[in-house]
Amino acid sequence: MVKPSVIISKLLLVILFCLSHVVAHAEDAVFSEAELDQMMAPIALYPDSLLAQILMASTYPADVADAVKWSKDNPKQEGDAAVKAVQSKSWDPSVMALVAFPQVLAMAGDKPDWVQDVGDAFLADSDQVMDTVQKLRKKAKDAGNLETTKQQKVVVEQPSSTETIIIIEPVNPQIVYVPAYNPVVIYGVWWWPHYTPYYYRPVGYGFGSAVVAGIGFGIGVGITNSLWGNCNWGRGDIDIDINRHNEININSNRIDASRKNNSWNHNSNNRRGVPYKDKGSRQKFNAKRDGADQRESFRGRDTQRDKARTTLNQRAVDPAKGRTELQGRSGDQVRKSLDNANRTGGLGSNTRDTGGARNKAADRGLSTRSTASRDSALRGSGNARQSRQNISRGNTSRGSMRSFGGGHSGGLGGGHRR
Repeated sequence: MVKPSVIISKLLLVILFCLSHVVAHAEDAVFSEAELDQMMAPIALYPDSLLAQILMASTYPADVADAVKWSKDNPKQEGDAAVKAVQSKSWDPSVMALVAFPQVLAMAGDKPDWVQDVGDAFLADSDQVMDTVQKLRKKAKDAGNLETTKQQKVVVEQPSSTETIIIIEPVNPQIVYVPAYNPVVIYGVWWWPHYTPYYYRPVGYGFGSAVVAGIGFGIGVGITNSLWGNCNWGRGDIDIDINRHNEININSNRIDASRKNNSWNHNSNNRRGVPYKDKGSRQKFNAKRDGADQRESFRGRDTQRDKARTTLNQRAVDPAKGRTELQGRSGDQVRKSLDNANRTGGLGSNTRDTGGARNKAADRGLSTRSTASRDSALRGSGNARQSRQNISRGNTSRGSMRSFGGGHSGGLGGGHRR
């Protein structure tokens, strides 16, 4: 018969194993379900091709920020003409495609943190992001707020008895309407009260006022090749139309047309040093970056290096600041330390001088070190001959400074802290 203590021990081991698995899974999760619902709600009802373009572009948040600025500076540019106008930029092609839709970039400029979160979520787990979009579409459909209109077509597919896929397409592939809607209304009563989704209230772009209920459409954007990505719901990623991509991207961003795999892949070299949020993405993409890009990401971007640089600056010797500090209370303290060292034999029994003479010499000849480096300033004080030589050199240097700077204690205007 098995002892009760053995059974209890085995049960405890099973429980500990399950708990460790749950904790590990929680640590691996980049965003919670509530956060993903909140994050994807503003764009889940966009046409599939435009949604795919946003998901790709959001993985390059620095490029998106530049595109937002360019769009603001060029308000009359849209469609294919706008994409062709930015071909000289170093942005990723997915970001270039977004300049065709000023309204989308206006929303991205309003919420840059949201842009990066969308990109990080998509890189960490594209399946989860795509599933979130489908869940949101189903909720809008069930609420009676997602139907085919003259601007876009809603198609419901059921590849299996347990799966439903909702596809959204422009009625005319060459005219794309960017929908506007209030997320807390369109999906029914919002189910995460502490994670209310962002509602972008469009101004201009053909909208007379903010959308209160239902889906609104402004002026359609005419395109031919600007949108070259599309959602692959079955695989949980994005397919790209290589021909359309190459038609609009006329520079070095062109893709080899003979390539068999048309799945989109993130180009870490275009990340421009923006750190990846999760460990998995860091391991996956940092190893693929070329040497120049990796060097760029470490120039002033690494937190540990920044802290080390700050510490070194704080410990560095600033001659001008040292001279200024030695004139006030700090100087009196250093001179007092020297007097104490002399009284205890620090300068040698045969090198004693009157206190006034010694203080006067110290005032003129102390090394220009800040109070943070007092230990270094007193190092070697037991060598009487060296101390006298230092004092002599200090007298000469002080005299030279007075001759050059008119006796101004700041010397040549103060040190420059690097």
